[in-house]
Amino acid sequence: MAPRLDFSNLWGKDNTRKGTPVVVTMENPNISVVEIDGPDAAFRPVEKSRGKNAKQVTWVLLLKAHRAVGGIAWLASVLWALLGTIKKRLVHRRGVDVETEKLGKGKLLFRVIKAFLVTSLAILAFEVVAYFKGWHYFQNPNLHIPRTSELQGWLHMVYVAWLTFRAGYIAPAIQALSTFCVVLFLIQSADRMILCLGCLWIKYKKIKPTIVGDPFETNDVEKSAGFEYPMVLVQIPMCNEREVYEQSISAVCQIDWPKNCLLIQVLDDSSDESIQCLIQAEVAKWSQKGINIRYRHREVRTGYKAGNLKSAMSCNYIKDCEFVAIFDADFQPNPDFLKQTVPHFKDNPEVGLVQARWAFVNKDENLLTRLQNINLCFHFEVEQQVNGVFLNFFGFNGTAGVWRIKALEESGGWLERTTVEDMDIAVRAHLKGWKFIFLNDVKVLCEVPESYEAYRKQQHRWHSGPMQLFRLCLPAILTSKISAWKKANMILLFFLLRKLILPFYSFTLFCIILPLTMFVPEAELPVWVICYVPVFMSLLNILPAPKSFPFIVPYLLFENTMSVTKFNAMVSGLFQLGSSYEWTVTKKTGRSSESDLLAVAERESKTMNQLQIHRGASESELSELNRLLEQKEAAAAPVKKVNKIYKKELALAFLLLTASVRSLLSAQGVHFYFLLFQGISFLLVGLDLIGEQMS
Repeated sequence: MAPRLDFSNLWGKDNTRKGTPVVVTMENPNISVVEIDGPDAAFRPVEKSRGKNAKQVTWVLLLKAHRAVGGIAWLASVLWALLGTIKKRLVHRRGVDVETEKLGKGKLLFRVIKAFLVTSLAILAFEVVAYFKGWHYFQNPNLHIPRTSELQGWLHMVYVAWLTFRAGYIAPAIQALSTFCVVLFLIQSADRMILCLGCLWIKYKKIKPTIVGDPFETNDVEKSAGFEYPMVLVQIPMCNEREVYEQSISAVCQIDWPKNCLLIQVLDDSSDESIQCLIQAEVAKWSQKGINIRYRHREVRTGYKAGNLKSAMSCNYIKDCEFVAIFDADFQPNPDFLKQTVPHFKDNPEVGLVQARWAFVNKDENLLTRLQNINLCFHFEVEQQVNGVFLNFFGFNGTAGVWRIKALEESGGWLERTTVEDMDIAVRAHLKGWKFIFLNDVKVLCEVPESYEAYRKQQHRWHSGPMQLFRLCLPAILTSKISAWKKANMILLFFLLRKLILPFYSFTLFCIILPLTMFVPEAELPVWVICYVPVFMSLLNILPAPKSFPFIVPYLLFENTMSVTKFNAMVSGLFQLGSSYEWTVTKKTGRSSESDLLAVAERESKTMNQLQIHRGASESELSELNRLLEQKEAAAAPVKKVNKIYKKELALAFLLLTASVRSLLSAQGVHFYFLLFQGISFLLVGLDLIGEQMS
């Protein structure tokens, strides 16, 4: 269908006047009288060109021409900047020494992409000109194309056969698949709306877990002041965490809790001996200050984090502990964390887990961290809080939570069978009848990945593990003693709808079906599916983080882009492929909050004062100290690494951009804009142009 470019309604003005207006000039030159022919004539717009001479018209035309040239120059500069960025990404590998062969491949790939872009632009320009001039391949005699009647008949027969096959076989299959995905999309959207309504109800009724009275107050004068404090074990699992080990251990050691009721375990799985020495030195420093802290290192790193936690729980010196708090290496709890979480276990013997919320010190670092903040704010504010209030069940986040050790033991302890050991123990504890409490007001500082590579690996682990766990837990869920509606909630909502259906329809509907409908016009996708419902769902997702409202469009596009990784991870976990067993530690940068930076500055100033006091020290000791400080600074400095190219995202970028051109020629406005911007987002992600690149 050709686009309607008829501007006659705008240009077709009735310029016919019923008579000639007469101007009568009075003696006063400032007053004039205009004779009008009717009531409508008084309200006619005054012609802007009236009274202008030829010189003024020339200047107006020159101004318009200047604006047109400026627009073309702006488009050319954008294209040139894009090509320059692609060349920089593929050829100029900064920060590392790359082999000549890799550089050659990078140059070759850049030439292919550049040639593809130039060729595509040339073909697109020709097709646009031919389209608006009304040229047709078989009808226009002006096209100097050598052909015969037999060739024309053969091509016409092939074209008609293709149209028949497309309308009879391809279009029905695409239409059926699109209808199925749209139904799944609507079901998932309804679930998202119900969660948001539940969150609004919680806020309206001000529902939240509360602590009655002072749980640590005792009326028995014979008892000591700390008698009511239970014994708490704090575990810090880490693996080659050079950037964050110091601030994490420091934050945990400053928790406000009686020292005789607190035991800290630093569970180090580092393979780098230098990092092991640094962590041991940090543990020894706090141990000399009277903190009950232990260092534990495994020689054989089986089971990753789950194996590390399982091995630590077998120690004899923790048998007197009643609760265990777990913090990943980049988490920095406040000093009152235990006083805000542990009291919820008192007089609630059925509570097995108290989960706190995450807060991010680097949420405003770049576009990638801002988009992650939107997702995680919705996860904690809506999903975790609603499930905790109405169901007393949610997935354990793996950190910033306190477990009752009895609940861990009765649920079978930590298992190494999946890469989501936190979700595994939560499901098994729920099947045993334990209840969970989520504290939305208790926040623990942490980091989100700043590079796309780290975020991509994290998302792959988070979406392949649940499918792998679903296969293993399904028989146990069906045979458990919990109620039928709890079984249905766990199977249909917790696993299938939010872990399997969401990445499936997001990838299939927006990345495959939509571009295919541009080339198979018999299969249609309604406008509300690609415009109104996604925008409305994005608005709901962004409500818990209202300051991120300007990023709603990048958020929508980036979520569709990430559906490729999530879909791939879901399939690998569901069918037990090799990539489902990958467990890569998410790289951190060691960001700190403003209060932490002030504390570090104060500590460094005290250290400098001590150095000035001890001026009598030998030069060798001072030189050794300076050498250690230089090594630490060099080790902490981030190193740029080789930029990666993601082939799946690039292939989909070219598919979506090609479909956008087809949509433009068929005059489908909303489809064109969606495909264009979605293709650009895939291109940026495929070239790794979002987020930071840290080694």
